[in-house]
Amino acid sequence: MIIQTKNLRLIQCDTKILKEAISGNENLSIELGVTVADNWTEFGVGVLEYSLNKLSEDEKESGWWTYFPIHKQSNRLIGSGGYKGKPTTEGTVEIGYEISSDYRNRGYATEMTMGLVENAFKNNSVNSILAHTLGQENPSTKVLKKCGFEKVEELNDPNEGIIWRWELNRK
Repeated sequence: MIIQTKNLRLIQCDTKILKEAISGNENLSIELGVTVADNWTEFGVGVLEYSLNKLSEDEKESGWWTYFPIHKQSNRLIGSGGYKGKPTTEGTVEIGYEISSDYRNRGYATEMTMGLVENAFKNNSVNSILAHTLGQENPSTKVLKKCGFEKVEELNDPNEGIIWRWELNRK
């Protein structure tokens, strides 16, 4: 599945795409038919391996993990993002996203986030979408505010320190 936005194609990663991404940029470039920059991800291979394991364990997780944003004009992979699993029994999903440094401050993170939000709310079982950020104003908090999220909680994470929990409810 592909989520289309004005400037981006968000390609849903299946197990084949994730395996190619883990094996290296050259293989991923061939698989997707796009240019892959060396610095397209800061999340690293571990996140991709985790997604691959989740998809391999349960086919019902399909569509609820990793998406790769392809910049339409340059046909270049410019980050990653997606969901952290299928909706809970309460109807909640969590999103995450990143845009490579060469493409930041151009609205692509907001565009990608809105694409993920709209896609999630197409599923009638999704009632709310969560996100977490570091506990200070930063580019990611600006993206979430632009997309209608509200900061609902401040948490003390043993690894990250203070983090903020954001939520967007179905209208």
